[in-house]
Amino acid sequence: MDFARPPRQWFAKLSSKLCEYGFVRSYADYSLFVYRKGTVFLAVLVYVDDIVLTSNDTQACKDFKTYLHACLSIKDLGPLKYFLGIEVARDPQGMFLCQRKYALEIVHECGLLGAKPADFPIEENHKLALAHRSLLKDATQYHKLVGKLIYLTLTRPDPVYVVHILSQFMHAPREEHMDAAHRVLHYLKGTAGFSILLKCDNAMNLFGLCDSD
Repeated sequence: MDFARPPRQWFAKLSSKLCEYGFVRSYADYSLFVYRKGTVFLAVLVYVDDIVLTSNDTQACKDFKTYLHACLSIKDLGPLKYFLGIEVARDPQGMFLCQRKYALEIVHECGLLGAKPADFPIEENHKLALAHRSLLKDATQYHKLVGKLIYLTLTRPDPVYVVHILSQFMHAPREEHMDAAHRVLHYLKGTAGFSILLKCDNAMNLFGLCDSD
């Protein structure tokens, strides 16, 4: 669930009320609060003046929202649809997370909305490590662009490799590196609607892979 703007200086009070209810703040992310009691699970994520609530128990979720509204008069905006640039859609398969709007905003900011889409985010056998053209006079735009691409990989694993490569040249980007970053935008232009599916029947098993080389 998504909620609207609470009163000023509300975070300290919100944290206190969550702890009183039985929530425990995550050490990994101080904006995340988790509640467990028996089979009931609740999670609250706070960002500035927005709150996202999820639970495995509908009644427990309703009871908590009633408690929260009594404490802070928070407005319930209904099922989550958009949060921090991530669009959320649901169907019987599960939940789709997409950053289409965010991706197109990046393309627009770089003036490439009318550009021809690319089939791949990076050229095969690239030689970016051997780039020799001029250093960028102002690396700020490159830094901003790569930073935005890093955030885009939250729901887009396909450009992770090229974004990883581009991030290696943040200290001294050259013209070839900016050209490669723009190629990623050409790729995003044609794949902006790609999304990641969180299946409702997922067993939630975590697998780790390691390349010994």
